[in-house]
Amino acid sequence: MTPAALAELVRNTAVETLAAKGLDTSVLPETVKVERPRNPEHGDYATNLAMQVAKKVGVAPRDLAGWLAEALAASDAIASAEVAGPGFLNLRLAADAQGQIVREVLTRGSEYGRGDLYQGVRINLEFVSANPTGPIHLGGTRWAAVGDALGRLLSAQGAEVTREYYFNDAGAQIDRFVRSMIAAAKGEPIPEDGYGGAYVKEIADKVVQANPDVLSRPEQEQHETFRRDGVGLMFEEIKQSLHEFGTDFDVFFHEDSLHTSGAVTEVVEQLKKSGYVYFADGAWWLRSSEFDDDKDRVVLKSDGRPAYIAGDIAYLRDKLRRGFQLCIYMLGADHHGYISRLKAAAAALGNDPDVVEVLIGQMVNLVRDGKPVRMSKRAGTVVTIEDLVEAVGVDAARYSLLRSSVDSAVDIDLDLISKRTNENPVFYVQYAHARLSSLQRNAASLGIDRGSVEDADLSLLTHEREGDLIRTLGEYPRVVRSAAQLREPHRVARYLEDLASAYHKFYDACRVLQPGDDQASPLTIARLHLCEATRQVLANGLGLLGVSAPEQM
Repeated sequence: MTPAALAELVRNTAVETLAAKGLDTSVLPETVKVERPRNPEHGDYATNLAMQVAKKVGVAPRDLAGWLAEALAASDAIASAEVAGPGFLNLRLAADAQGQIVREVLTRGSEYGRGDLYQGVRINLEFVSANPTGPIHLGGTRWAAVGDALGRLLSAQGAEVTREYYFNDAGAQIDRFVRSMIAAAKGEPIPEDGYGGAYVKEIADKVVQANPDVLSRPEQEQHETFRRDGVGLMFEEIKQSLHEFGTDFDVFFHEDSLHTSGAVTEVVEQLKKSGYVYFADGAWWLRSSEFDDDKDRVVLKSDGRPAYIAGDIAYLRDKLRRGFQLCIYMLGADHHGYISRLKAAAAALGNDPDVVEVLIGQMVNLVRDGKPVRMSKRAGTVVTIEDLVEAVGVDAARYSLLRSSVDSAVDIDLDLISKRTNENPVFYVQYAHARLSSLQRNAASLGIDRGSVEDADLSLLTHEREGDLIRTLGEYPRVVRSAAQLREPHRVARYLEDLASAYHKFYDACRVLQPGDDQASPLTIARLHLCEATRQVLANGLGLLGVSAPEQM
């Protein structure tokens, strides 16, 4: 019995119990909360339902908990139900009911853990969106891992997710990049406000190779050529690096198209009629202070040129016109002001401000021996996505960037994540999967066919470590749901580490394959099904993180 099924049983029992006592059943919550107690001596699961509703129906919490305990104890699925403290209800599952979790995992397979929290909701998920003026740095690499995993989580909860990269190919930073390439091609010093790093010279040389006479052309033509070809080459490198990192996008949206199409001018005129912008000091201002911004922001400057935020508003309007019901932006640590501005923009466009959601990520530092690491030759002092992957590999890089909450800065220990030992979290989880895969191969080599899980006697799984492992498997759907709802992929990573730990403890305490046995016992078969269910959940969870589940290590 999964936690969700147990919660439904508790609620149904509460409805019947209250009705039998002539008490109001409408006070019961739609979903009853059941949790695993920290102290296993308190039972497999616990609920505070009696404490939640007792006052509303005019009875003492312990009395209501006692009625529920008596009714639940009569169920075949419940081994015991006991009242604790001021009205907690501690529950122990019957062995057969607990085994239903294993059956559900193996029946649903790769679908186990998926839900319908966002069924049919169209979500635009924009992340990374780094300027195409250099390789992806470490902060962008973190968003590449987290954004991709979040997209997988939202999809696993039924959402229709479009992963989008906003290609910033308009504005002053592109002009500085172009000037830097031209200077590098001519062998001149990089402009003071330009971009350094060996990659600038590499790309400049490629532009010259494709256009041998480019440096003899008029200055404007040089600029246009390096802008077209150089920026294009840089962006192709970015896309390739992200692809090799396991992160791909459905849409690459070009900022420049908003200006050339007239969308920015059009949206400014629309805003003037909305009431959310006003004219003052010769400029038009967005009332972003009404959405907790520290001040209102200029949309149209006094010289008639649109401010940068005008492009952001035009971009949001484009997303909404494409039919997205939720627009999630994943931005860097220095972008807090965008939360209020984008919500104000949504309101100005006639939408609920909550159609916009902004996630802010904090910085990442690489350390070795407790000291910051600066190892990039190609991009100067900036650590890039390629640097990290070259140092530790894709799996270790992704997992290490995913296992901490993005709203906190994190130090990544290069020595630790390079180790192939249980100290390394990704190795610890992957090794559990590989060990389980090996176990099934060994069983097959012994001629053991575990058969259908429906035929297995899972009520034999009564060992304490077996129960811990089964209940951990049962938690997986709730973890996936909460990780999607809270936009926190790190919850899945931490869960997988708990699951791997529960498995290793089980394996140390419970022998699965008995040496010398010609015929596998029913207990061996039950344990093989439990092990396969564990392997399946580890694979499912690693898949949501975009990390491989190796069968051999």
